[in-house]
Amino acid sequence: MTEPPRPIRILVDADACPVKAEIYRVAERYRLAVFVVSNSLIAIPRSALVERVVVEAGPDVADRWIAERAVRGDVVVTADVPLAAACVKSGAEVLGPTGRRFDADSIGMTLATRNLLEDLRAVGQVTGGPRPFGPKDRSAFLNALDTAVARLRKAGFATG
Repeated sequence: MTEPPRPIRILVDADACPVKAEIYRVAERYRLAVFVVSNSLIAIPRSALVERVVVEAGPDVADRWIAERAVRGDVVVTADVPLAAACVKSGAEVLGPTGRRFDADSIGMTLATRNLLEDLRAVGQVTGGPRPFGPKDRSAFLNALDTAVARLRKAGFATG
């Protein structure tokens, strides 16, 4: 007897995530479970699909929670490059809030660049920061999330 396909889940590194509303919209459309992981209480919609996970305060506690649970068939939303690398390694689809897809081909260079910039900041070099988040980023994220769900559905994972 064949097992039913595993449902797609969305795991959100939520503390500084600017696209939670967009995630909730897509989750409702496809009937996907969403885990909103943070170090503090974050408002979530009243929905059986959305679960709030509040972890202990501390560096990388939310990241560890997500990394320990992310598997192939999940979508992870994070701007944290080391977390993205761990989730890519586990086979999950990983998206940044601007819609950038982290995958096996891109994560190594992304991690190296992040580490270089962190080292430059540590020695006092001004490296600037990310550009302001805007409407084009929201649109790109929505498009990337829809594409990731379609890719997972094509691979045999289920939506509600």
